[in-house]
Amino acid sequence: MGAVYDYSAALRGESKALGDFAGKVLLIVNTASECGFTPQYNGLEELYRKYGPQGFIVLGFPCNQFGAQEPGDQNEIMQFCSINYGVTFPIFEKIEVNGPKTMPLYNFLKNEAKGFLGTRRIKWNFTKFLVDRNVAYPVDSGTPRYSMSSDLTGHARLAGWTPDGQCALTFRVSEGVS
Repeated sequence: MGAVYDYSAALRGESKALGDFAGKVLLIVNTASECGFTPQYNGLEELYRKYGPQGFIVLGFPCNQFGAQEPGDQNEIMQFCSINYGVTFPIFEKIEVNGPKTMPLYNFLKNEAKGFLGTRRIKWNFTKFLVDRNVAYPVDSGTPRYSMSSDLTGHARLAGWTPDGQCALTFRVSEGVS
């Protein structure tokens, strides 16, 4: 497949075509409820509420591959995110981001935004892929350390998103994949 929008993922028990988000800047994040980075849900939700109406969409993909830090089922994950962080952005069903059962979308993302020396492995929870609204290829893979409001908003602007809908330059950094 050639672009992020060519994929689909399970959302609330149904297949959701990522093509439904065409023309938006996407921030795709592998999440976990029992991780030291879990409080990043606050910043992700803040970005989604503030900039969602202008075309900036956060997509959460729970993953239990790093320290078994996402042990719950879909209902438990959704309840946790809603109660503790007020999450309203889409949280898809639990996936794998590495290994033989890697979700096809994540294989694509890792191939397009390779890590150091061309490696293709997600390092940990809350690795972020920023996807351009025009090209639909990942333009940034950020490590979990990003501050939500300042760093990611700046990167989103470089990925073609601006509050007024104008297109900006794009770039690629592959820190979050090794």
